[in-house]
Amino acid sequence: MLGAVAYSAWLLEACLGTGLSPLTSYVSELAARDQPFSTLFRTTDLTAGLLILAGAAGALLWLPRRWSTVVGWAGLALFGAATAVDSRLSMSCAPTADADCMARERAGLLPATHAAHVVSSSVAVTGALVGMVALTLAARRHGLLPSLADSTGLLLLLLELAATVWTLASIAAFDAGYGTWALGMGQRLQVLLIAVWLGFLARAVVRRG
Repeated sequence: MLGAVAYSAWLLEACLGTGLSPLTSYVSELAARDQPFSTLFRTTDLTAGLLILAGAAGALLWLPRRWSTVVGWAGLALFGAATAVDSRLSMSCAPTADADCMARERAGLLPATHAAHVVSSSVAVTGALVGMVALTLAARRHGLLPSLADSTGLLLLLLELAATVWTLASIAAFDAGYGTWALGMGQRLQVLLIAVWLGFLARAVVRRG
C-alpha cells in the first residue's frame, strides 16, 4: 500500500507548477535531470520501487503458492526492481516540451542513461502487467485473493490494458512525428491504474488474513 502511494507522487504536479503539460508530457519527464522537481520525483520512484519489491518478495516467501501466484508476485518484484532502477536512470531532458531535447534524442546525442531509461520503464510496466494478469488468474482459478476476480478487480485490469494500448499508440505516433495523441493523459491513466490496483491488491491480502 505504501508503495502504491509513493508510486502516485506524480499527482503532486497539480500543485507544484512543473511547467510540463499533463496532456502531452511523459510522466518520467517530471524526473528529468533538467526539471525543477527532479530530485523529489526520483526519490519517490526509488521509494516506491523498493517498497513494492519488498512486498512482492515477502508474498513469494509467505503466501500460498501456485504457478500463477509465483509468476504474479515475480512480475511485481520485477516491476518494483525496474522502477527503482528507473529512478537512477532518469531522462536528461523533456523531449515533449523541449524541441532541442527531442532533436538531440533522435540524433542519439544524449547520455546513455537517457536511452536506458526507456528500457527500464518498459521492463517495469511489463512486470506490472504480468503481475496483474497472473494474480487475477490465480484468484479466478484457485480462489486465492478472491476479491481480485470480482467485477472491480477485472475492471481495473481491463482498463489498465486499454490504457497501455493507448500509451503505446501515442508513443508510436509521437516518434513518427504525428503528434502526441494525448500521450500524457494515456500514460498518466496507465500509471494511476497500476497504483490503484496495487492498493486493491494490498487490501485483498489484508482481508485474506
